[in-house]
Amino acid sequence: MEIKESSFGTFEGQEVKKYTLINDQDVQVSVLNYAGLLQEISVPGKDGKRVNLVLSAADIEHFTDNGMCNNRVIGRVAGRLAKGEFTIDGQEYHVDTNENGNTLHGGPNGLGNQFFEAETVTTPNTVKVVLTKTMTPEIDSFPGNEKVTVTYSLSNDNRVVIDLDGETDANTLFNPTVHTYFNLGDSDVATVEDQVLQVNSKFHLDVDDEKIPTGKKLVNAGTPFDFQTPRRLGDALNEMKSTKEGGFDDIWQVEPSTNVNHEPVATLSDPASGRKMKLYSDRNGLVMYTANGMDKSLQFNRPSASWCALAMEAQTLSDTPHHPEFGDITLRPGKPAHHRIVYAIEF
Repeated sequence: MEIKESSFGTFEGQEVKKYTLINDQDVQVSVLNYAGLLQEISVPGKDGKRVNLVLSAADIEHFTDNGMCNNRVIGRVAGRLAKGEFTIDGQEYHVDTNENGNTLHGGPNGLGNQFFEAETVTTPNTVKVVLTKTMTPEIDSFPGNEKVTVTYSLSNDNRVVIDLDGETDANTLFNPTVHTYFNLGDSDVATVEDQVLQVNSKFHLDVDDEKIPTGKKLVNAGTPFDFQTPRRLGDALNEMKSTKEGGFDDIWQVEPSTNVNHEPVATLSDPASGRKMKLYSDRNGLVMYTANGMDKSLQFNRPSASWCALAMEAQTLSDTPHHPEFGDITLRPGKPAHHRIVYAIEF
C-alpha cells in the first residue's frame, strides 16, 4: 500500500495537488484537492498499459473549461433544487440559482468549485485521503456553516470507498455525491454502448422540461429505463435517440445497499475486457447521465462524444425538500450525517 503526492498545476492562483492511492494489486486511485475530483481509477491492462476507468483529463484546465462536473464532489445538494427554495421548520430559504432559475449541484459556488484541505492516512489494509471543507453562507448562500469531510479509501480487495460526512451549526441541507463518469473499456473504446448495465430499480422519476421531478414515479418495466436484468447499454440508448436529450439524464429509485456481500445498487460491466464495477450506496437515488451531446472539442482520455461514458451519481432522490416522500436531507446542529458510496472493481 502506498500514497504518492504530486502537483497537478494551478487553478485560480492555487496549487492543485494530486494524491494517488496504490494498493498491492496495483490499482491506483487519484484524487485532487480541487473539487475532491476523482481523477483516476486505473487498473493494469492486458498489454501492460494502465486503463483509467473514469473519464479524465491530463491537466486541471481540461477539467475546468466545461460544465461536465467530471468526477467532482457535488454538494451541498446534488441534483436540481426547484427555484433554489426550501423550507425547514417553517423557515423559508432562498439560495443562489445557476440553471433556468433552479439550483443545480449546489449552485454556482458549490463543493464542486472549492479547494479542500487534505491529509493522507495509511493502514495495513487501506490507503486514504481525507478532504475537508467548511461551507458558509458567504460561499454558497445555503444556511449554516457546514463542515464536509470526504474520505476516499482504497483497500486490497479493490474497493474504492467514499465516505461523505456533514455537520452544521444551523439547519441546512446535505445530499452530496461524486459525479463519476465510467467507461470500463480499453483505452481505445470510445463509447459505453457495448457495456452492460444492471440496476436494482423498478421505478424512475418523472421530470418536467427543466428536469425537475414532478413527484410521480414511473414504472421501468417495458421501457428503456428497465435494467433489472443486465442489458447492453447501446440497446437502451438506441431507444432514447429520439428524445430531447438523445440519451439518459435521469433519476432511478434504487434499493440502498452498502453490504458488499449483498446485491449492489448497480453493476456496470465490459464483456470485452472482463472488467466490472459494482456500485453500493446507502441512499435511494441513482442519477445516470450518458454524456449526451458532449462537445467534441473537449480533451479527455477518450474521444469526446455522446455516450463516451456513463455518469453514476448515488444520492437521495432529487428535490426532496419539495417531495418529502422521497426522503429527508435536512442537516441539523448536533446531528451529523454520514453517507457511503462504494465502487467494487473487478478486472
